[in-house]
Amino acid sequence: MALPKEIPYTLSDIYALPDGERAELIDGQMYMMAPPSRLHQHILNALNNTIYNYIQKNGGSCVVYPAPFAVFLNEDDYNYVEPDISVICDKRKLTDQGCNGAPDWVIEVVSKSTQNRDYGIKLFKYSNSGVREYWVVNPMTSTVNVFDFEHNQESKQYSFDEEIPVCIYEDFSIQISELLK
Repeated sequence: MALPKEIPYTLSDIYALPDGERAELIDGQMYMMAPPSRLHQHILNALNNTIYNYIQKNGGSCVVYPAPFAVFLNEDDYNYVEPDISVICDKRKLTDQGCNGAPDWVIEVVSKSTQNRDYGIKLFKYSNSGVREYWVVNPMTSTVNVFDFEHNQESKQYSFDEEIPVCIYEDFSIQISELLK
């Protein structure tokens, strides 16, 4: 939920939050973040480990970061997000603060409180900022929406029981139901 304010919020407002409070900043609007559910964290950890292991096994140059990990999409003071998973292949984007610019692959695990933002505002922001691939993982419907922005493909929806091809890697697919056993 966005917090009402007459003037836009900036990164200084994010950094001024009390310890333990997290929020994202999208076009000057601040969205507070509730603690994730156990299932959300289970899915996030399983996906993060699977992606990390794939990259390591194949000697890949990309790195994967789970939330909380700061992503500064537009190099301005009005946009700051913490995707559930960020895969970055250009290590020049990485600083001690996080990632300056778009990750190559972003995964959001939705909850009731974030689904409108994940399917709407963030979809738009990620597609316009240079993210190559975006997954919206929905534990409530056991589906994954895959957006392949790099190849301008139509979005595809998969069930957790299907092999989901990773667009940025030709030989990598993930079956979420297998990860959750």
